[in-house]
Formats: sequence, structure tokens, C-alpha cells
Amino acid sequence: MENNDIPTGTTPAGITPAGITDAPQAAPAARFTLRRSRTDRMLAGVCGGLAASLGADTALLRVLLVALTLITGGAAAIVYVAAWVLAPEDERPAY
Repeated sequence: MENNDIPTGTTPAGITPAGITDAPQAAPAARFTLRRSRTDRMLAGVCGGLAASLGADTALLRVLLVALTLITGGAAAIVYVAAWVLAPEDERPAY
């Protein structure tokens, strides 16, 4: 005979008989979309749009891009050009 702490016919709190928890479901994560900035741009607005999306400093991202371009032998510049071509401009008008 087993010694159970739970009386027969009941289930622990938060668990349904099928074994599925009653915990509230987490809200779906916000989807990240890259948009090129119309206002904060030096060349194409990729770093400005990325900084706005991430909440980072644009100048810091530009310095990081230059450093990565030098370290990777130009591969980061190719990624920048690809983002320039593929990312749409921000829908907000430039003022």
C-alpha cells in the first residue's frame, strides 16, 4: 500500500486531470522588424533604424559596424548593403 499525501480523487493545485497546468499563457513576443530611418541617416538609414528598434545609440552602432567591417574583411559591409536593399523605409514621414 502506498502512502500518498494527496487524498484519492483529487489533483494537486494547478494541474488538470490530463496533466496540463492551469498557468496563464505568456503573451506572444513582439516581432522584430528592421526599418530604415528617414531622419537618422548618414548613408542609407540602416544603423538609425536598427538603433531605434533596439533602443541603442546610433553612433555606437556605426562605430561597431566599422569595427566589424575591418575585423571580418568586409563581410559586415556586405550585410549592411543587403539590409539597405531588403529593409523598407520607415513609414513615418521625415520632418
